[in-house]
Parts: sequence; structure tokens; C-alpha cells
Amino acid sequence: MARSPDTTRKLNRLAGSALAGMISLVKRTSRAVYEPENALVRLAGDHPCIVAVWHGQFMMSSGFRPSPETKVAAMVARHGDAELIGAAMARFDVELIRGAGAGGRRKDRGGAYALRQAVRYLKDGYSIVMTADVPPGPARRAGMGIVMMARLSGRPIVPCAAATSRFKSLNTWSRMTINLPGSKLAYVAGDPIWVPPDAGETELEVARVQLERALNAATVRAYEIAGADLARATPHGTDAAAPPAAPDFRLKAYRTSMSLLRPFTPLLLKLRERSGKEDPRRRGERLGIASMARPNGVLCWVHAASVGETNAVLPVIEALGNARPNLNFLLTTGTVTSAGLAARRLGPRAVHQYVPLDAPEYAARFLEHWKPDLAVFTESEIWPSLILETAARNIPMALVNGRLSHRSRRRWQRNKTTAMPLFGRFNIVLAQNDRLAVGFSALGARNVHSVGNLKIDAPPPPVDLNELERLKAALGERPVFAAASTHEGEEETIAAAHRALTRQFEHLCTIIAPRHPERGTALAETLKNLGFNVVQRSLGAVPGPRTDIYIADTIGELGTLYALAPVAFIGGSLIDRGGQNPIEAVRHGVAVLTGPHWQNFRDAYRTLLRHDGAIEVKSSADIAAAVTRLFESPAELQRMRAGATQALSTLSGALDKTVAALLLYLPDERLKRAS
Repeated sequence: MARSPDTTRKLNRLAGSALAGMISLVKRTSRAVYEPENALVRLAGDHPCIVAVWHGQFMMSSGFRPSPETKVAAMVARHGDAELIGAAMARFDVELIRGAGAGGRRKDRGGAYALRQAVRYLKDGYSIVMTADVPPGPARRAGMGIVMMARLSGRPIVPCAAATSRFKSLNTWSRMTINLPGSKLAYVAGDPIWVPPDAGETELEVARVQLERALNAATVRAYEIAGADLARATPHGTDAAAPPAAPDFRLKAYRTSMSLLRPFTPLLLKLRERSGKEDPRRRGERLGIASMARPNGVLCWVHAASVGETNAVLPVIEALGNARPNLNFLLTTGTVTSAGLAARRLGPRAVHQYVPLDAPEYAARFLEHWKPDLAVFTESEIWPSLILETAARNIPMALVNGRLSHRSRRRWQRNKTTAMPLFGRFNIVLAQNDRLAVGFSALGARNVHSVGNLKIDAPPPPVDLNELERLKAALGERPVFAAASTHEGEEETIAAAHRALTRQFEHLCTIIAPRHPERGTALAETLKNLGFNVVQRSLGAVPGPRTDIYIADTIGELGTLYALAPVAFIGGSLIDRGGQNPIEAVRHGVAVLTGPHWQNFRDAYRTLLRHDGAIEVKSSADIAAAVTRLFESPAELQRMRAGATQALSTLSGALDKTVAALLLYLPDERLKRAS
């Protein structure tokens, strides 16, 4: 039976009273040392100020109160545990301010209200005690809220840390520490950090980093004075100098299984070759056998799964090449379609290979030949043997445009002892947004930065001008609607929308480009059975005067198709597949329609919808209504294009940040030659 709210509150108050008693007991039975010795005098001189501590290390923070008369308020989150914390604080005559930063969550946790209240308390002569990092992490990464508080109030932030020689640590995101009686108790207060009232974005970030470093230094020093083991109180993934976790039993079992299955690899590849999923001429590459020599000099290895990831990372290769004219590149992918894209778009200093299958022996053979100086993995390409073998050779590794679906994050969280040895071996992880950065940190990645989505900065897919003219000649003045990257279960809805649209636009031609082109023939038969006149592009045909639906079941032609259609539905979103990339269409000036399932491109779609740069649809009737409105109103179409362009401008910048970060991990060409 669930407890009533009143019962929960009573229990929290009892626990809070017990916690306050524990804090008092620790103070009475421990030998306290302050650094500097006059820390309390200095805090009194800075009063009112913002006393900053790390989350999980706040139990003994009442020891930073200069005197019982000093007015103090504490910021606590809006959740049930706040009753417990409030009851403990009440025993020490501390006011409570309810609310906390969002910490990458969508839900409003009262942060804006709490910030205003805290500034008001500071102006009324209260010092504020608060944690600098925000649940649910990343731990030991200062948030911007505390810096904004200092700017708005004109009062300093004082980084503080307390540690005891005896303690217990809980396995929480912040490594919550319970200080125990009979200890040596150390209090360390750093120098105050002042934030100018006119501080801009750069100055605020400088202050945030300064606070982060000062808090880390104070924490290290407090544990040194107390004679305590800091590692026991350090959250997973925050100590960049610590060795990554050793592979667990499941990782070892996986690698052993992949080794034992090698005799069956030729059969597996042969089956995939029959269905067009492998290139039989390059089978050796899948076994780690290189089909060409390694280029001389510094080599950057970039791995992307398929076409979407390759499109995102090609501008990175180009920009790195411009920054380092002597740098060579190896691009690996896992699909035939992405190999074709690489053949068309890679420059003269880059080569393509198929990525080896993830057996330790294949990975080792691949690495021994290519000997890359930097390994760059894209999005969510986590192959255990490749990662472990690369790390074993001390090759720096980066994960760029990092992304975790909700399902994969939950799966990794359930298998955290398997995840941490893998994510912890990346030297740097560049995530698409703050929420994903938190997710990677929780899985053991140590140097995580939110830099944005590379697909925002990618150039539009190329247009084949000859084919464009050929298709325009075939279509004439007919209106054209496109549905791109569609999945099974969506095309029938698109066809129903086409039928509704032809009541008003009699000569409409709808282009459907399925996400998996090999479905083209089966899709054509399905639509013909529904009574549509269908033509397939893979057969070399162009739409005729009576063609209803033109199936573009070819590779690498989205740019050409987007140049034909003013409006396009982006697939994978009417069914729960998470959606496909809308940015390529927007870059071609196409008005985007999407279904409700767009979580794989959450930032892009949220921003597009907020700027009226995309329309969400849920049915064939919605699609027909939206297309009709845009076809009939050129002004509405132009407004939507302008909104989409404005939306993308707010999201760009990931490419420059990614390139700047990767350059730090590339060796100097002169040192490479000398070695």
C-alpha cells in the first residue's frame, strides 16, 4: 500500500532530524582543521556570499558558517528528499530556497524562481549555500546557474569543501558521502570568485570553469588534510587521470565468442553478399585485411556506420584537412551504400575501407596495418573489440556527434559494468546536446562536452544537374510532393494523402524515396495493388504523364529529389523509428513535414517547430491539409522556409567546435617524422 503524503512528510522529518543529529555528532567527536586557519574570518568578511560545494559533499557544509548569528539560506530541489534536508537545516536555523537547475531535463524544476529568490536573499544579507553541479549530472561539472547568481547579486562565490577521515560513499551519480564520527575533519575555503555585472557569455564561461577548478582543488586538499581516500568519494568518470575500468565478465565473454565464431564468418559474409549487403570483391577488409597500403605521415582514422553518419563526418574530414595540409585520412564504414558515397566524395588524401567485423583478431590485424594516430568514432558506434584493441595501443580515441537513443541508454545503464570500460576509454566525447552529455557521463565517459549536432553544419546533399534537368523535363509543370527516407508502414499513408491531394491537384506526382532502397520493388507492387500508376527509378525510368507515384529506390540522390519538390515529408516519424534527418531538406529550401516520432533528431525538430519551420502531421488527412496550404500560399511557404533557416542558425557551430577539439589529439607532423 502506498504511503500517504502526510506519512511521507513525517518520515522525512524524522530522517532529517536524525541527519541533523548525525552532523552534530560528527562535529562534537571530530578534530576540525580549517585551511586557511582564518577561513571563518574571511567568510565573515565576504558575507553575504555564495558558498559553493559539490553535490554529495555537502553534509558538513554547516561548518562554514562564521557564527550562529550569520544569516544563511540553502538551495534545495523540489522533491521528497527536500523535506528530509529541510528538517535537518531547520535544526541549524537555515532558511530554505526550493528549486534547482534543469540539469539537461525538459521538466521545469523551479530553477528560475529559485534564482530570483536567492538573489533577493543575498540582497537581504543572507549567505547562500548550494551545490555547483546539478542533478542528474554530470557530476563535478559546475552549472551556469550559480555563476548567473553571482553576476545578478554582485556577491562572490566561495568554493568550499569538507572531508572526514572516516566516511561511507553511496553509489549515486554524485557519490553521496556520509561523514562518520570520530574523524579528522577538514574544512577548506578557496579564494572568492567575483563575476562582473556586465559579464558576457565568454566571461561567464571563464568564471564557471574557474569555479569548477577551484572546487576540485579545494576537494582534493580537504581529503589530503583529513588523510582520506578521495577516490572512494569521486563519482565515476570524473577523474581523467584514473585508468578506465577493466573489462567485465560479459565483455570478456563477448570477445571470446567473437573469436570462436570466426570459422563461420565466410558463410555469414556470403549470405550477406547474396542480398547485396556486402561487396564480395572487398571481403578481406571485413576480416581486417587491408586492400591498400597505409599512407605515410600522420593518419586520422574516422569510422561512421552508414550514409547518414558519413554525411555528417565528411565536413569534419575536410575541415581537419584544411587545418592540417599534410594529414591523411582513413574512413571506414559498414555498408555498401556508404562505400559508394565515400567513393564519390572523399578527397585525394583520404581512403575508404570496410570496417572489420568485431572479433579481436580482425580488429588487431586492421590496427597493426593502419597504425592510426587518432581514432574518431561517430554517433553511437560502440564496437567493443575495436575500442579495446585501439585503447590497448594507446591510440587516442574520440566519439563525435555522440548520440544515444533512449532505448540504448537504458540498455547500457542496465549493463553499467560493461559500459564503463568502453565509454571510459574515449579520450573525449563530443555529444549532440546537454541531455546526451549527461547520459555519456553516467556511462563512464570522462571528458564529455556538449557541442551540437554535426548534421546541422553539414552541406546540403549534392544535386546531379543533368538528372535534375531530365526529371524536370519529364515532370513539366506538374506539382511535386516528396516523401523521403520512408519506412515500411508509412508509404500507404503517403499514398492515401496523394489520393486526397489529387482531388485538388489533379496532375500531382508524389516521389517516395524509401530509407532502404532494396524495398523498392516490393513497395511498387504494394502501391500498384492499391490502384496507383507507379514507376521505379532503379529501372532507369522517369515519371510519365500518368505516373502517380515515382519510387526513387536509388542511393545518394536525395539532393536531386529535394531540388524538385517544394514540400517533403521526412520518414521514420509516422511510426516509432525516431525520425530521420530533416536538415538536408531544409538546406535545399524544402518545407518539412514530420510525424510525431522525431526523438532521434530532438534538438533539430524542437527548434524547427518552435520557429514554425516544420509542420507535425499524424495522418494522411494532416499531410494532405498541410501540402494543400503550402501549395496554395507561396507567402506561407516562404515564411516556413525563413523560419527553418532561422532555426538552423541557432543550432550551428558544432563543426568548428569538433575540429578544434580533435586537433588537440593529433601529433605534430615533425615529431611524427622524427620518430
